[in-house]
Amino acid sequence: MAVGLGNSRLPGWALKGRKLASVAIIVSALMAGQAAALAPEHETRRLMLATEEAVNAESWGEASEYLNRLQLLDVEKPADYYYYRGRVMLQSSHFNEAQSALEAYVTKAGVEGSHYQNALKLITDIERARKVQTQVPQADGEARVAVIEPAGNKRAESLRKLYLADTDREALVLHLNSLLGVTGWRKDQAVVRLDRPADIEYRLNISGNAIAYQEIKRNSSGGATRTTGQIPVFGVNPQVEWRCEPALATCWVYDPRDGSRLFQLSHSRSQAEEVAETLGRLIRNLQAPSGS
Repeated sequence: MAVGLGNSRLPGWALKGRKLASVAIIVSALMAGQAAALAPEHETRRLMLATEEAVNAESWGEASEYLNRLQLLDVEKPADYYYYRGRVMLQSSHFNEAQSALEAYVTKAGVEGSHYQNALKLITDIERARKVQTQVPQADGEARVAVIEPAGNKRAESLRKLYLADTDREALVLHLNSLLGVTGWRKDQAVVRLDRPADIEYRLNISGNAIAYQEIKRNSSGGATRTTGQIPVFGVNPQVEWRCEPALATCWVYDPRDGSRLFQLSHSRSQAEEVAETLGRLIRNLQAPSGS
């Protein structure tokens, strides 16, 4: 059978071959377009310029979109990326993320950074806003709060059996230290070896009516600095807040007294949530009149 095409008559198989050739040309053109896409370093610069324009125009949704695309690029982010991320997070009232990003900018850019002064002012503004926020009950669904479920007798019993502990309090302390031991923060998170200590880790115990904790920071030469603190538990909300910051490969557990950073952990949402929940259970246990 022949098929008419203009003034010529081609066999069906020939026409099909011509159509396939046309498709191949289109696919080749598309692949060529992809191959001609900007290299990551140039795409980073392009998106940074677009982000700057969006922030200056107060187009926060557009700026957020560009920042998300920047985050997916496998290149080292320029210092200004963290400044603009802080601006966008602050506009959305995500104070913890905003502060993390702005502090990252100050660290990377230093005093020579073009936004250095403004970044410092914004960090101060965030501190003031968070103080106001802690005085108002949060109905924000975006907040990550470790909710303590009531009637956790079975879980407490299982923890006592797991750690061979005599009391719930002892089991919670052992469990929390175990969690903090495996979720310590590391600069190089590509390969995590538990036989090597983390760059930042924590240990805690009970001191009277307070939770005493120790922060251990290790340097590249093997030395370590230790900082201690206490959290008196009376009057403290046992629902502990936590958040993760993918750009910094870090999760934070916040001090339930004032919302400041307490524990810097590796980027594992499930582990950060469990640390926050267990800390909340320990606070509630210490607040109980009878104790256990």
